[in-house]
Amino acid sequence: MNEEFWLKKWHQNEIGFHSPHPHNGLVQYFSAFGPPKGSRIFVPLCGKTLDIHWFIKNGYTVVGVELSRMAVEHLFVELGIQPDVLALSAEVTVFRGRNIEIFVANIFALTASMLGPVDMIYDRAALVALPDDIRICYARHIVEITRCANQFLICVEYDQVRLSGPPFAIMAQDIERYYAQFYTITSIEQQPVPRGIKGKEPGYEHIWLLQALHAERSA
Repeated sequence: MNEEFWLKKWHQNEIGFHSPHPHNGLVQYFSAFGPPKGSRIFVPLCGKTLDIHWFIKNGYTVVGVELSRMAVEHLFVELGIQPDVLALSAEVTVFRGRNIEIFVANIFALTASMLGPVDMIYDRAALVALPDDIRICYARHIVEITRCANQFLICVEYDQVRLSGPPFAIMAQDIERYYAQFYTITSIEQQPVPRGIKGKEPGYEHIWLLQALHAERSA
């Protein structure tokens, strides 16, 4: 993961990827396809997304991981929560509040024991933020540290030759390549991106449900 690239984005406030409202697919579909309220939702590469506000407001507990401490500090200010802050190691610090726990770390430094139990992964901004060689490692790592928790996954599809990421294009065959050995993969919705990817390239947003193949993997 290119840490310097993302930290620079936050420090220079170049965060066009930060949506000013919860994701429409989350609001429309998560209650139907996700676990019951009270469940613990893992949000990788979470930034200060307003999706976290939605989860907490709707009775879920959130655990996230984010590289930028600045983003995490802003998140807690915007939530109106005064966190307890604890350094778990030289590479990992955790911010804790009621119904929320956010790790400041490179996700590859996060372990299953640090993370604790996860009922579902909500991945809107992680897989699409990573180049292909790192995505393969990320997919294996997230399966390992969550013990193959089910995933609510949101990706974008477009002609990667015509426009470079991030967000990177994640096609159906990519999802199969990363996850088919661990999950059954179901398409929930595919919709055109109204103004195109980065306002330039026509593309689609695709919502996927990934369900663990074997119950013991997600137990």
